[in-house]
Amino acid sequence: MDQEFENIDSSGQWQNLYNEIRNQSQECPYKVAKFPENRNRNRYRDVSPYDHSRVRLENSENDYINASLIAIEEAQRRYILTQGPLRNTCGHFWQMIWEQRCKAVIMLNRVIEKGSEKCAQYWPSKEERDMDFSDTGFMVTLELEDVKPNYTIRLLELKNCKTGETREMYHFHYTTWPDFGVPESPESFLNFLFKVRESGSLGPENGPAVVHCSAGIGRSGTFSLVDTCLVLMDKRKDPSSVDIQKVLLDMREYRMGLIQTPDQLRFSYMAVMEGAKSILGDTVLQQKQPKEWQEPEAYLVSSSQSCILNSEKLNGQSDSCTEPHDPGRERDSIHSPKEEHTEYKTLSLRKRNREERIASTTQKVQQMKLKLSDSEKKKEKWLFWKPILLNVGAGAAVALGLCMCWAFLSQ
Repeated sequence: MDQEFENIDSSGQWQNLYNEIRNQSQECPYKVAKFPENRNRNRYRDVSPYDHSRVRLENSENDYINASLIAIEEAQRRYILTQGPLRNTCGHFWQMIWEQRCKAVIMLNRVIEKGSEKCAQYWPSKEERDMDFSDTGFMVTLELEDVKPNYTIRLLELKNCKTGETREMYHFHYTTWPDFGVPESPESFLNFLFKVRESGSLGPENGPAVVHCSAGIGRSGTFSLVDTCLVLMDKRKDPSSVDIQKVLLDMREYRMGLIQTPDQLRFSYMAVMEGAKSILGDTVLQQKQPKEWQEPEAYLVSSSQSCILNSEKLNGQSDSCTEPHDPGRERDSIHSPKEEHTEYKTLSLRKRNREERIASTTQKVQQMKLKLSDSEKKKEKWLFWKPILLNVGAGAAVALGLCMCWAFLSQ
């Protein structure tokens, strides 16, 4: 896989690969999304759920919501990919989560991006604590919130006001992923993904995880693709057996337009390669995490739980909760002294190689910074002096005006 990535990267063929995936993707009917009564339930006119895979609201006069169920049998993964809720669909959003018995919402966008609202604020802030969705009969309460540099984890209580029943669920919010862009590094994204996994929210014992960005296809597709590929690699114990392109094409049969740009496609490959090293035995990634990211927030688990968290051109260009059973990890926890020594040597070698790659990357970044053109430097200087000169000029004009007035009046 590394070699395949290098070949594509060195030849700059990501656009071609992306176009190939788009051309091979099969489009399915989406008639219900185009019904007149559903128009105001779609954030974007060109992003619709297919009829065969759309999530249906239960006990509703209108069962439509812009959400698609993606099921990957071998990986035992199910995701609901959906758009960022509109102000008039927040109630439908929570109704869907209740009916599908979802354990977590994974949010990959910010509410406001590039000056536009990309998602309604559908969960309560610390100040308001509660949000009532009377149109569908649900109330959401913020119980705990833990803010990290790249993401925030919230524990929410969802209450069915009609029955009085309550459930606790997680809200994993990645806060530094730009629209139509990619995270700053695979490591920061994988830290987030592994934190979601540690909660057990993605396991088959729970309902499907809800994954959304603004349209529910770009960033949401990237998250789902990377997670699915890493699960398959872990199950097969053979990274080369996982064809990322094929997995993406399979997922696109459930929701249109997954992965929106060549950069997102390239990032997906990078994240899968980096994540495979961790899952298949390379613990360097976890060792390099800041201390605050290594230890999961055990206090986010409610007392009612028996477990504790373990340590395309689409959208918008008009713009019991236990970790899934992993036999491999159980085997890794029991080693003979000889095996431990061999593993230590292997990890040391991987650590050195990784440190060399990081040093090389750092050097390249420094070289890029040194290539800042003279015109850009002049522009920066002008931006610094511009307000000062304007203020001085304005002051001089005022002084001149006062002098002229004084001279006129003194005559």
